[in-house]
Amino acid sequence: MANVKKVWFESDGSIPNHPTFPVLIYPEAFTELNEIEDAFNRHGWTGSWIGGVFDFHHYHSNSHEVLGVVSGEARVMLGGEQGQTFQVKAGDVVLLPAGTGHKKLEASNDFQVCGAYPEGQSPNLKKGDPAEHDASLLEIRSLKRPESDPVYGENGPVLEEWK
Repeated sequence: MANVKKVWFESDGSIPNHPTFPVLIYPEAFTELNEIEDAFNRHGWTGSWIGGVFDFHHYHSNSHEVLGVVSGEARVMLGGEQGQTFQVKAGDVVLLPAGTGHKKLEASNDFQVCGAYPEGQSPNLKKGDPAEHDASLLEIRSLKRPESDPVYGENGPVLEEWK
């Protein structure tokens, strides 16, 4: 757990990002890639799916999201147009607090992620319309911290970093 990276993003007027919770990046969190979805579900992160990441900036104002790379690699931009680019590969996990912009820039042909959400949350899809920004920010602030970390369960960094 010591290598979990924290990254904060501010609102750019279109993508709100989360006002207090950082993005958490878990490099090489999994060596057994077939265990990613089971671990997420076991730790209360459900509604899981396997697929890609959209190639346009988007965020979810009503749910947090975890993405575990099950195959391949990609460059993703987090935080919106003013954000940062990250290289992710099989075994890495990215935990996005509600409001965090994300977009796939390029990927290998075999790139796939397992996505999931805290129990009871079902994501909407926001594309950064400035007219929705303030209402989205209110919704983002109303979401509570998840009850467990999607990778480590009750002892994971999300419980310490998202207060």
